[in-house]
Amino acid sequence: MTQSIQGILPALVTPFAADGSLAVPALEQLLERLYGCGSGGVYVCGNTGEGLLMDPAVREKATEITVRNSPPGSQVVVHVGAAIVTDAIRLARHAERAGALAISSLPPAGGYPFEEIHAYYRDLAAAVNIPVLVYYFPDMAPSIRSLEQILSLCEIPGVVGMKFTDFDLYRLGEIRREGHIVMNGRDEVLAAGLYMGAQGGIGTFYNLIPRTFVEIHRTAQAGDWTAARHLQDGVNRLIRLTLRYPALAAVKRMLEWSGIAAGPCLPPRLGLTPEQWESLQAELLAAGFTPEGFQQGIVG
Repeated sequence: MTQSIQGILPALVTPFAADGSLAVPALEQLLERLYGCGSGGVYVCGNTGEGLLMDPAVREKATEITVRNSPPGSQVVVHVGAAIVTDAIRLARHAERAGALAISSLPPAGGYPFEEIHAYYRDLAAAVNIPVLVYYFPDMAPSIRSLEQILSLCEIPGVVGMKFTDFDLYRLGEIRREGHIVMNGRDEVLAAGLYMGAQGGIGTFYNLIPRTFVEIHRTAQAGDWTAARHLQDGVNRLIRLTLRYPALAAVKRMLEWSGIAAGPCLPPRLGLTPEQWESLQAELLAAGFTPEGFQQGIVG
C-alpha cells in the first residue's frame, strides 16, 4: 500500500450549472489550470467541493472526471464522508475502482463519541485496499480531543495519516514525530505547518493561486523560510479579504472572474449578493489581486 501522499493538493472546488448539475467543462478547465500550475494532485468532494451536499452518484461522476483528467502519477484523494455509513463505503469502493490514490473522510456528523468515530474509520479502512487519510477537523468533530486519540486513529490498519485542519501546530509536529503522514489543512499556516513537518497541504485557496502554494512548498523544502513566509503573507492578505464574505461563494465568484464558470454553491450555502461581489471585487483590485493573477495561479 503506497504512502506517497505529499505536496500541494487543492481541495477541489466543484463547479455546478445553474440547475445544480455538475458543470463538467468547467471542472475539466479547473483541473487543467491546477495541474498546469504544478499541483501534485487534488482532494475531491471535501468541504470545499461540497461533497456532503451532493448525491452519491454525482460525487462518483466528479471522481471519475477528476481521475480521467489527472496526469499520470497525480495524487487524487477522494473524500467519501457521508451521513450514511453505507454511502461512505460505497463511495470509498467506487474511488478505488476509479483509480484514486487514496480516500479520506470527515468523522460522521452528529456528536458521536470517540469510540464510535474510531469504529467508523476502522470499517471504512477495511472496505478498501487503498490508503485512508483521517480528516482531523476539531471544529466539526470535537469528540476527538487528545493526541492519544488521534494517534489511535492513525494506527488503524489502512490509515496512513491525516488531513490536519487545525491551528495547533505543536500537535501536528507530534503526529509527524510518530511517523504518520500529515497534510496541513489550514491555508493560513501552510508555511508554518511545513516547518513543523507536514509533507504538504490541502486547501481551498489553492484553487485560486495554486502556483503560489506550490512555491511555498518548494521554498520550504529548500529551507528558505524567509521566502516561504513572504509568500504566506501574500496568501493571507487574500484570505483576510475573502473571509469578510461567504467564503466558498466568494472563491467561486473569483474563479468565474478569472474565466472558470464555477457556478453557484449548493443549498443551504448562500451566494454573494451583487453588492457583496461589487465590494469584494473593489477590495481585491485595491489590494493588487487581479483576474490575470488568478489565471496564472499567483498572488497579485
